[in-house]
Amino acid sequence: MSVMDKLKQMLKGHEDQAGKGVDKAGDMVDEKTQGKYKGQVDTAQDKLKGQFGAGQDKDQPPQQ
Repeated sequence: MSVMDKLKQMLKGHEDQAGKGVDKAGDMVDEKTQGKYKGQVDTAQDKLKGQFGAGQDKDQPPQQ
């Protein structure tokens, strides 16, 4: 079982909280880098939220 699979299993049912954590971490990176990598950070945030299923309907499976 991969690390990502373990994280998904642990976060099941808490997708909204995971999404908030991803947002907060990305905002911190943007602040520390003074927005230099904002595009890359936003892309990473979107991909992580897709992996965790944050911001999606509970009836839909997570993106892969």
